[in-house]
Amino acid sequence: MSNELNPAKKYSKVLTEGPSRAAARSYLRSVGFTKEDLHKPIIGIANTWTEVGPCNFHLRQVAEAVKQGVRDAGGTPMEFNTITVHDGITMGTQGMKASLVSREVIADSIELVTRANSFDGLVCIAGCDKNMPAAIMALARLDIPGLMLYGGSIAPGKLPQPDGTIKEITILQVFEGMGSHAAGKITDDELEALEAAACPGPGACGGQFTANTMAMAGEFLGISPIQITGVPAMSPDKAAASREAGRIVMDLAKNDLRPSKIVTRKAIENAYVSACASGGSTNAVLHLLAIAREFNIPFTIDDFNAISDRTPHICDLSPGGKYAAKDYQDAGGSRLLAKRLLDAGLIDGSQITVTGKTLAEEASAAVETPNQAVIYPTEHPLKATGGLVILKGNLAPEGCVVKVAGHERLFHEGVARVFESEDECHAAVEAGKINPNDVCVIRYEGPRGGPGMREMLAVTAAIKGIPELSETVALLTDGRFSGATRGLMVGHVAPEAQLGGPIAAVHEGDTITFDIPNRKLTLNVPEAEITKRLAAWKAPEPRYKRGVFAKYVNTVSSASEGAVTT
Repeated sequence: MSNELNPAKKYSKVLTEGPSRAAARSYLRSVGFTKEDLHKPIIGIANTWTEVGPCNFHLRQVAEAVKQGVRDAGGTPMEFNTITVHDGITMGTQGMKASLVSREVIADSIELVTRANSFDGLVCIAGCDKNMPAAIMALARLDIPGLMLYGGSIAPGKLPQPDGTIKEITILQVFEGMGSHAAGKITDDELEALEAAACPGPGACGGQFTANTMAMAGEFLGISPIQITGVPAMSPDKAAASREAGRIVMDLAKNDLRPSKIVTRKAIENAYVSACASGGSTNAVLHLLAIAREFNIPFTIDDFNAISDRTPHICDLSPGGKYAAKDYQDAGGSRLLAKRLLDAGLIDGSQITVTGKTLAEEASAAVETPNQAVIYPTEHPLKATGGLVILKGNLAPEGCVVKVAGHERLFHEGVARVFESEDECHAAVEAGKINPNDVCVIRYEGPRGGPGMREMLAVTAAIKGIPELSETVALLTDGRFSGATRGLMVGHVAPEAQLGGPIAAVHEGDTITFDIPNRKLTLNVPEAEITKRLAAWKAPEPRYKRGVFAKYVNTVSSASEGAVTT
């Protein structure tokens, strides 16, 4: 076959064509590729498979289906692996510090392997929180035809009830059960029942936690095929959907439709609208800032509130609501949500997607399941404005993020209880040392201070598991929260304590005011006193002085800029 006649083989010719590439072809033929394979467009398949946890466990099967789709469309797939960290397993341990760092390592590794091998296209298969933004960041840097494919959500767990009925649960109920158990509210056997039932098989956490938030964001960015992305991990339709993704990437390569033509400023806005409308994770702010930076799109933390203020919260999804990701897909999925938002003038439907169709064209194919109760009409929202808000004030001059979906407290003032790490706060909660209306301040858990900006689900779930604290305590940190977090929890406080941000000046017994309607976070201490405290402050020694964490600390930006490495 003449290579010049195949427009999709644009980049890999330098690797596989001509007499000077005989040695390279010899290596590739030794592992099973034929002469004919090497003259076809070569598509990299970046796989985040691991057997450490359910999110990515099934991705070998997903990859095989994607590869078949590539072959069916006339290409040659070449699979490679990268690392992943399972947030839920590492939660509450020092290992959780590796999670956000892994986003940078995944993006770097996909970029390196792809540049080394001059692929003509790329499918990044991702299954957990940091995989997906990392994949999109790598696609931005490489700017070759490609897409991000989500491995899919886990099925809801089924917990038998004393009356003989079955209750659907997610991992959130296990984390909250741990708090209830520590407070003596449930027994060992009841906690065991939750543990055994919550995760019935492979797939990412089933609520609108960070994984599903970023999968949805990928669809609204246009970089993930809409509706295909939402097929659950163990669905009978998963293999066919994955094969279709392989076919789509071949079309992208033939038409030279690259990520830079898809992800625009308007596409970033569309993605954030989806996060607000669905009650998504606070991590969407962090990751969309990072993605915008990789695409060289001007987009700052100050842009988020205007979008949230005009976006109604219309998806009744866990953790703030009733339903899981499978229920969302069954109701009509992202095509239906896109139609709702498009009809209300809340998103830009002219944006192109990896399918070659505009978002409006995709939305026009929406099929709503009769009597579905997951995706509300915009005229009858769960809440009039979006689920995520940016606060600023003397305690967070660069901003911080709060999720307002799933709780009703829009104003809170309480006494600061100050902890120098997540572990200290968690121990205090379990020991019964936190009082109603307290504000738990957890600092030195930011991008540099942690390092790695740990998520605080162990703490927030423990608080939610104690009835007298559940609706009264607030939490404030320069670290992050899991998408499974619910309640008045404010994260990403910037500047962080390690850099001498005002959160470093909070003393035990100070009062802190959360004024969400006015977007203000205030430490009720005179400015002169804050200045005096910070003048006497000394930065703690770095917790890690060598290895990957030390490299990260030396290069990472503020959370208000996406915590990206430069």
